Amino acid sequence: MIKIKLRLKNILPYVLGISLIVNFLLLLYVLKPQINKLVLKGKEIATRKETANLFNEINPEKGYEINAKYGDLGPKMIESGVIDLEKLKQVYKQSGQPLTKDQLNILTKGSNKKIKITRDNSYFLLNFFWAAGLANKSKVLTEGDIVKYGEGQVGNFASTGGWSLAKSAPMDYFAKSELIPMTPIQESLVQKVAENIYRPCCDNSTAFPDCNHGMALLSVLQLLSSSGATEKQMFEAGKYFNAFWFPGNYYDLALYFKNKEGKNFRDVPAEIVLGKNYSSASGWSKTKEWLANKGIIEQPPKQGGSCGV
Repeated sequence: MIKIKLRLKNILPYVLGISLIVNFLLLLYVLKPQINKLVLKGKEIATRKETANLFNEINPEKGYEINAKYGDLGPKMIESGVIDLEKLKQVYKQSGQPLTKDQLNILTKGSNKKIKITRDNSYFLLNFFWAAGLANKSKVLTEGDIVKYGEGQVGNFASTGGWSLAKSAPMDYFAKSELIPMTPIQESLVQKVAENIYRPCCDNSTAFPDCNHGMALLSVLQLLSSSGATEKQMFEAGKYFNAFWFPGNYYDLALYFKNKEGKNFRDVPAEIVLGKNYSSASGWSKTKEWLANKGIIEQPPKQGGSCGV
């Protein structure tokens, strides 16, 4: 009898332990749906916050300002006919983004304000600078790749034939107006920078502006150069203008640099970001593939403009 009592006494702690474990597991089973909801909700909140922070890096909430002013560029384009104001008004009205009073003043009266691209005006600036790039006298247009590869049919490119907001046929205005006067040195700087800035819709550089984004950025570079900007400032402007016009692509690039190299978008040199390895269609595709292989798939807020008006 004594031996039996001793054995029961030795077993008791184990029985209690097993009982506690079983009860704990039962409790987890009962509470599992609630726990899962809390975990998923926490992850969802964290993801939304991370997404918003990353989007703010590529499309700053307060916008990105360059050291150049609108001046009389708007009135010059209206006067030349490359912009038909009534057509432009109609397009923006139909898109649900009617021209603001400030934008109408920029077009009709000119403005001494410095140019700032924001989430609200990126579409306006895309068409504004597209028209400027198309009409401005420039060796990039008259002697560059667009003439070389156009083979006598320059008007068939998206950046030329696609401009439907002029008074007459778009090629009536191609490189015809001195909208943005430049010295030979300033024009050479534009050529140099443009040759090294790509865009995610194709594999062409800004020196071959065959779509609206390329043509628009070309005129931004011309305006900056004519205003005395340095090469570094022009690249930096290109980085953010491209990011506002291609937010989805540059969101992916920001994700890539963050996860692959541990760098924030703002810290990656503009010349690197804008180069063919990242900002061209093929370069961006490779970074997208890397993200997919790592299971890093996130959707940025929808924003940006298409390759048409």
